[in-house]
Amino acid sequence: MTSVAQTKGERTRRRVLDEAVRRFGADGYRATSVAAVARAAGVTPAAVYAYFDGKEGLFDAAVDHDAAALIEEVLEQGGWPQGEAWVQVIPRLLAGVERHPLARRVLAGQEPDAIARLLDIPALRDLEAKVADDLRAGQALGLVRHDIDVDLLASGLESLVLALLIAVQTAGPSVAGDERRTQGVLAVLSSAIRPSGGAPPPPAATP
Repeated sequence: MTSVAQTKGERTRRRVLDEAVRRFGADGYRATSVAAVARAAGVTPAAVYAYFDGKEGLFDAAVDHDAAALIEEVLEQGGWPQGEAWVQVIPRLLAGVERHPLARRVLAGQEPDAIARLLDIPALRDLEAKVADDLRAGQALGLVRHDIDVDLLASGLESLVLALLIAVQTAGPSVAGDERRTQGVLAVLSSAIRPSGGAPPPPAATP
């Protein structure tokens, strides 16, 4: 009985989050009410409050939900091979963010109060940990310098990728469609991490 109730609760929470992503992504935080999200999800506002700490809590959870979906989608594209696989993640994220309306809205600066909170969402922390693991694998293969702290480097890479995503979303299609700029960023990052005389990174995967 308890297991069934929990499963139903998880499904309800997911449905509310999916609708919150759509509503907040389309209309923004201020123009979206908890009542509208609840109505679209087929539940009462009281049910929403049972899962989330008010409208702000719902919005934060929706941002993380959409960002996590984007990251999961990216990581599923060809898996996560050892070495410098983080290089492949960047163009995938740039292409994939277009399919995630709330993540795109926040990155584009349309929700300025949410940018600071975006830095601490669990999805980004998970991605940072994944990059650190990949860099450790790269060190074991001799593809990544051994004189660097991979956890610190992963944090820096996560910050740079986030900055690049924000730049692309705020500058518009002219930057997003400039493949040379993206490849230039990848070349700089790879050069800084590879050992002197090390093997070149694998080519970035086509999204």
